[in-house]
Parts: sequence; C-alpha cells; structure tokens
Amino acid sequence: MFEPVPLNFPSYPFKIKEENSIHYIFDDIRKKYLVLTPEEWVRQHVVQYIIREKGYPRSLIKLEGGLKLNSLQKRTDVVVFNPQGEKILLIECKAPSIKITQKAFDQIARYNIIHKVPLLFVSNGLQHYTCKIDFSENNYQFVENLPHFLKKL
Repeated sequence: MFEPVPLNFPSYPFKIKEENSIHYIFDDIRKKYLVLTPEEWVRQHVVQYIIREKGYPRSLIKLEGGLKLNSLQKRTDVVVFNPQGEKILLIECKAPSIKITQKAFDQIARYNIIHKVPLLFVSNGLQHYTCKIDFSENNYQFVENLPHFLKKL
C-alpha cells in the first residue's frame, strides 16, 4: 500500500478514500476515483499545479492518452492543448522513488516524435524539469520554470 509522501508542490485538497485496504484518489479531470499509486500521486499534483499555479484550463487537459510508436501502444501521462486544439505541453510523471535521468527524457522525446509538442515537463514530484523544443532549429533548451498558460511559448 502506498502512503502519500510530501512532494515539491503546494498542498492541494485531494479527495482520498480507502476501500478494502486500497487507497483511491479522486481525479477531477476524469471525474472518477483511481488507485492511489506513487505515480498517480505525482500526476494529480502536477495537474493541480498546472491548473492552480500556472493557469492551464482544466478543459484543455487530457490524461493518459494512447499513442502508437513503432507499432507499439504507449501512453502519455498528460497532454495540454491550446484553445485551437493544438498540443502545447507534454508531461511525463514518475513515482517519487524514480530518479529523473536521461531515460525519462528519452521516453518523453520518443513520445514527442509523434506529438510534436513545443514544451515538455518531467517530474517525479520532487524534481521538475521543463524543456522548450525548437523544431525549426532541431534543438531544445531547459527553462527554469514552466511558463504560465497565457504566456507565449
């Protein structure tokens, strides 16, 4: 059983319940309770953070979307769209016990081959990395903070 650990995010009023010794957390994007795993704990914090602190509209956030990569079915943690329906932010969440290494960036970069999103965010709840992708120059740069929704990317 996972005991929620403090993360490097503000505190949010999550709805958590227990049934048959299993903890569940309410996902207010998908409007249902999900098993509270370490990765889900991080994902729910990230979602609240981008909504409450960074102004990303809840209606433009999609969680755990599927994609095909080299004929393999994969799953993105969070994709955020702009009002025109274009993908603007791709987020990869890891459990707090998983160190953010090159492997995590390789994973999100592979997903981004399909999505072609200009902004990537990787977090294990303790460390967060934001990366801007410049497709015209075929390079990227890390940025200090995730931009607010209303700022131009």
